[in-house]
Amino acid sequence: MDIISETDDDGVRARRFDLRVGEEVVPGMHWLPVGATGAHPTVCIGHGGFQHKRYGNVPELAIQFVQNLGVGVVALDAPRHGDRIVDPEAAKKARDEAVAAVGKGGRRGLDPKVVAAMARRTQQHVDEWRSLLDALQADERWAAGPFGWWGVSMGTTHGLPLVAQDDRIAAAVFGLNALVPGDDEQAARAASITVPVLFLNQSDDELMTRNAALALWDAFGSSEKTMHINPGGHVQVPRFERDASEAFFRRHLISRP
Repeated sequence: MDIISETDDDGVRARRFDLRVGEEVVPGMHWLPVGATGAHPTVCIGHGGFQHKRYGNVPELAIQFVQNLGVGVVALDAPRHGDRIVDPEAAKKARDEAVAAVGKGGRRGLDPKVVAAMARRTQQHVDEWRSLLDALQADERWAAGPFGWWGVSMGTTHGLPLVAQDDRIAAAVFGLNALVPGDDEQAARAASITVPVLFLNQSDDELMTRNAALALWDAFGSSEKTMHINPGGHVQVPRFERDASEAFFRRHLISRP
């Protein structure tokens, strides 16, 4: 984990870093309280599709969590996102095609080869997140965690297998995702997750049905799980849900026994 730059603003230190994982150099951000010395939890934020580590809600959420909870926050660019885009025109074309296909038929509207490639990149990114947790644990200030996950839409696509595979994640905010009939792998993955879960859903989500989102929430093995449903489309999650996420992490990362 090589620190590229550091800036301080309004009590928050923002560190741009590169993480080497195999042949990949994965760009990331680490936000933490200025002058932090004691141990504190860390929240991992997984960005949405066609977004990146410095996109909109990612730094805004990070700064809110650091200032109000005193935690650290980390974010990574997913494969083919952010600073990992090597061909912007090809990336834009892929985005437009994916949005059009998903809008017509969900993931079923995508070419099977595209879906298979997405699955490979998902596991790649899960491995990158696990490597980042390893790197964080080399510093005693955040080595013990606990660690939380926040990620909706593609952030849930990456977060579900991460939380299912890595018991260092103690609580997770998911959302804007679904379980379709016949997806036994997704169902088993959700069933294996037993940490507290907050699920953010939109009643008029154009990319998935309410029933499919509820099916995913039902599938979680967690004894403590909550779903918030708000009116609006896929990208219209109300800003007040950020406060709900903050309260969730306060309960499960800071005030937990």
